[in-house]
Amino acid sequence: MKRSGTNGLVAALEGFLGALILSFLVPAVAFGQGQPLRTRHVRSVVSNGTRAWAGQLPASRIMRLSIVLPLSNESELDQVLQALYDPTSPSYHQFLSMKEFTDRFGPSQQQYKAVIKFAKANGLKVTTTYPNRLVVNVSGTVANIEKALNVSMCVYQHKTKKGTFFATDREPTPALPFALWHIAGLDNYSTPHPASLKRASDGQTPNRWGSGATGSGPGGYYIGSDMRAAYYGGTSLTGKGQSVGLVEFAGYNAQDISNYFNQVNQKCAVPIKGVSVDGSSLNCTRRCDDTEQALDIEEAISMAPGMSQLRVYVSDTNDVAIFNKMATENICKSLSCSWGWSPADTTSNDPIFKEFAAQGQTLFVASGDSGAYNNGSSDVYPADDPYVTSVGGTDLITAGAGGAWQSETAWSDSGGGISPNKIAIPSYQRTTGIITTANGGSTAYRNCPDVAAQANTNNYICYDGFCEGGWGGTSFAAPIWAGYLALANQQAASSGYNTLGFINPSLYTIGLGKSYTSNVPDITSGSNGAYSSTTGYDLVTGWGSPKGSGLILSLEPWTGQSAH
Repeated sequence: MKRSGTNGLVAALEGFLGALILSFLVPAVAFGQGQPLRTRHVRSVVSNGTRAWAGQLPASRIMRLSIVLPLSNESELDQVLQALYDPTSPSYHQFLSMKEFTDRFGPSQQQYKAVIKFAKANGLKVTTTYPNRLVVNVSGTVANIEKALNVSMCVYQHKTKKGTFFATDREPTPALPFALWHIAGLDNYSTPHPASLKRASDGQTPNRWGSGATGSGPGGYYIGSDMRAAYYGGTSLTGKGQSVGLVEFAGYNAQDISNYFNQVNQKCAVPIKGVSVDGSSLNCTRRCDDTEQALDIEEAISMAPGMSQLRVYVSDTNDVAIFNKMATENICKSLSCSWGWSPADTTSNDPIFKEFAAQGQTLFVASGDSGAYNNGSSDVYPADDPYVTSVGGTDLITAGAGGAWQSETAWSDSGGGISPNKIAIPSYQRTTGIITTANGGSTAYRNCPDVAAQANTNNYICYDGFCEGGWGGTSFAAPIWAGYLALANQQAASSGYNTLGFINPSLYTIGLGKSYTSNVPDITSGSNGAYSSTTGYDLVTGWGSPKGSGLILSLEPWTGQSAH
């Protein structure tokens, strides 16, 4: 309802007086000269005054931040990435090592030392440094952080939910001789949460969820090995020699993983390595919920049961620290994230994501379980980032328990649509024939998802100390794809070729090719509300789910690449 007349005048005066009072209530901070950063940090709900100020963070509170430096020669890096994924280029799939990437595109040693010196001079403790010189992890009191960054750390009231959040009142301007890229950890307005976990209604059985097939798990539920049978269907590829990395924002209970494989009468031979990137606990017991973490581990291992290791990267809040650790280790070429959040700036992780692509790493991200995206959709990121492979959901039918793929339809809750964050359309989606009137995609913004896999609520998992069926979500689909890529990378490596790297350019080329339907099931039925599955690419299931060894062979870089 629009305000008019005196009501509008009263509202305007209320806003002015509120801002005036706030300026007296907020304790003064000495704001000196400094360099503005290249990304945004102030939340729009703070800058437009729609969230009530509720005080300030205690000056003695300890905070953990990740300071991100800018890349060097970024325009050259973009050209290198284009060549790395162009089959006609001599550089096709000739991926860089972490050292090569750092030498050519990382910040200079002088810049990195300057940030470390700056942090220490302002009373901040440097907790982690990285060999790619992109990130410096620090911790310190609110008082010292405010002084170092020329900000005030304020507390605001949430408008639509209980509780408060903290955030900066202005953009950071640290006194450095060059502009930083980003500083992660300056607000908790949107914290990472499982992007897509669905629980079936009590009393439902697998046959009542629209799927005529049953799985081979307890009660007829699907288990991870059913996904391997349906989407790969062979035995020769197990992920041998490959490692998969999982993004997790809490630890896990190793006993849940043991329980799972015991319950499904299988042996887990994959070493699971927990990696705390910032001192966060790797354990999840008592009141800790490890549903997401446990199912990610169970699905990835089941798809690639012979991989060398599964690395679980853990931080309780810091996405930058997780992603940068993955990049600097460069051990896992296949990565999976089933979490979503809304960053202040969706470009904040792009330097690291570009490093993934340059080093031949693919990050799969669950597209969510709220159906079609709209302008009000939140916590979609990082599924709509152009440097990740976004994974939607399907309803899979197999030819009996533990049987082969039989048919697939779109899952009604599959996240998909046009980027609500208004992220520009990537080059691999611009080719004529991808975005059509039938699929309703955008020619200006990123479209999601890219691929899909089983996500209906008929899966069996073990978590939080017990096991049960009835779970679903694209949280299952992302680690399924990560495990599948480990199989493809094993195939490439066994033939003396590099691993596949960021697969989106190849996927979209395959999708427009004559052999598309023999490599990927073209899912043409079902919808997520605003979008329907159609022939070819669509905004519910992308190009579809993996199809046996056909897609693996089509993804192999036989053309234009010499064996290493």
